[in-house]
Amino acid sequence: MTKKTVTEQYPDTQPDLPPRTRGVIGLFEENCTVCMLCARECPDWCIYIDSHKETVPAATPGGRERSRNVLDRFAIDFSLCMYCGICIEVCPFDALFWSPEFEYAETDIHELTHERDKLREWMWTVPAPPALDPAAEEPKEIAAARKTADKLAATQAAEAAEAAEAAEVAEAAQPNLTEASPITPVDPAEPPEGQS
Repeated sequence: MTKKTVTEQYPDTQPDLPPRTRGVIGLFEENCTVCMLCARECPDWCIYIDSHKETVPAATPGGRERSRNVLDRFAIDFSLCMYCGICIEVCPFDALFWSPEFEYAETDIHELTHERDKLREWMWTVPAPPALDPAAEEPKEIAAARKTADKLAATQAAEAAEAAEAAEVAEAAQPNLTEASPITPVDPAEPPEGQS
């Protein structure tokens, strides 16, 4: 009430949206395991997923073959979607994200069903997550990775120290030719001592 009203000149000026804007849903295909949790939990049944199984050969000799799901189709019907975000919350592998994109209006309602290529395009408009609280604990995964890296660095430093010590011992064990008594050259014109 204390500020003057300002009209935003859209579409000439793009609105300044908050980072948590619920525009559309972006799909990070590499993380999707076709577990179907998003489609099962969706209250509007607006997510359509098709997949097939592929056999993966054994990683080691004598191992058994495994089968995995391969994503064929991932589509969201935004004419039905109520933007509740349940699909994003239940995804166990972080394959779905909110994008602030909002300019996807269509003249035909059937064109509001967007396939995985369009959902992947929207994935690159997802803003970066907010920075962690500096006083917060480090995530367990990062702490475990840091501990492993520190242990590996300590092992490598110990091996380098041992190699340097072994090189010093080997160098000390060799005869030092620079400190030996100098050899005087013999002039062939002069006869050796004791001969005339």
